[in-house]
Amino acid sequence: MARPQTPLWLNQPTRFAFLKRPAARIALALLAILLVASLSALVSPGPPPVSHDPAQRADDEADVVLYETIVAGVRGGGDYYAVTAQALRTGNYPLRPFVTFRLPTLATLQAAMPPVGTVILLYALTAAVMLAWFIRLRPAFARAPPLAIAMVLLGGGLMAFIQPELASFHEIWAGLLIALSLALRRSDRWVEAVAFGLIAMLIRETAALYVGVMLVLAFAEGRRREAIGWGIALIVLAVVVGFHAHAVSQVVRPIDPASPGWAGMLGFGFFVKTMSLSTALNLAPAWLSALLIGFALFGWAGWNEELALRAVATFAAYALLLSLFGRTDTFYWGLMIAPVILVGLAFVPDALRDLIAAALDKRRIIVTRMVR
Repeated sequence: MARPQTPLWLNQPTRFAFLKRPAARIALALLAILLVASLSALVSPGPPPVSHDPAQRADDEADVVLYETIVAGVRGGGDYYAVTAQALRTGNYPLRPFVTFRLPTLATLQAAMPPVGTVILLYALTAAVMLAWFIRLRPAFARAPPLAIAMVLLGGGLMAFIQPELASFHEIWAGLLIALSLALRRSDRWVEAVAFGLIAMLIRETAALYVGVMLVLAFAEGRRREAIGWGIALIVLAVVVGFHAHAVSQVVRPIDPASPGWAGMLGFGFFVKTMSLSTALNLAPAWLSALLIGFALFGWAGWNEELALRAVATFAAYALLLSLFGRTDTFYWGLMIAPVILVGLAFVPDALRDLIAAALDKRRIIVTRMVR
């Protein structure tokens, strides 16, 4: 077998260090395919450009204005479903099927708090995510500078999550809660992770994709109690969604417009573009941003930790969702996994060196038996 080399940044070799040469060469080819596929973001459609004119905010941030209107209506004493139906009609949004109505959790909570309280809570949750990931990442790196780079990358993924004007956006909160749940989950401690995963689903039901991934992996690893915990969370969501669907049916009229559907089929490039738009990579040239997203996924795949396996599986699940069902006006679905995806770049130096070394290394540990 190939002899693993001393890690560059990490405390232990990456997964690629233990590959046999043929498998390593296949992995190198797959990396090249991943990078080429990431560059397809350059020709993928995206949301219309933002004018950055305050007078055009109602057009540039129509969804944000919609959610702010709903919160204001509930704060003024209105019924959530009646207020939401009226806001959707006013904004010419579809009201059918029932999933066009967000679950009332976030709007009800924000309506019960002063606006400054919402911002404080958002910043507190962001700080909790930073702290939780610092604790999880600290043992992975051999020295302080690489750890600092990883935290800067985490901050780059959180840029959109510290903007008070986006506090009414459901994906902002759900994405932070998924990131916190992922960081808190350990093989011997998963209750807190399940709890935050459930809260994320009650704010944005598409967080069920993350919870489903965690359930499948727990079941595959023989962790029955943990799998049951994730399953119970999904059952609670199903019950809540059932009541939600019934409440929506009471305020929707037969003449209300229906959604055009979500079968966007925009491909992997659209997923890469959403990741760029949702992180600090939005400031980089498009080609560089696309390649860095590809390398970030590669870095996560290389980190030899079960946390990385769960992160990669979650990224893959949302990549599939966005590639198949995303539309140009639903690019914000990428916010669900944006907080931590760039951290994978911190694992790239070791992962790339180990993979290349495994693909080219001709050294072998030879065991001989001497018979006397």
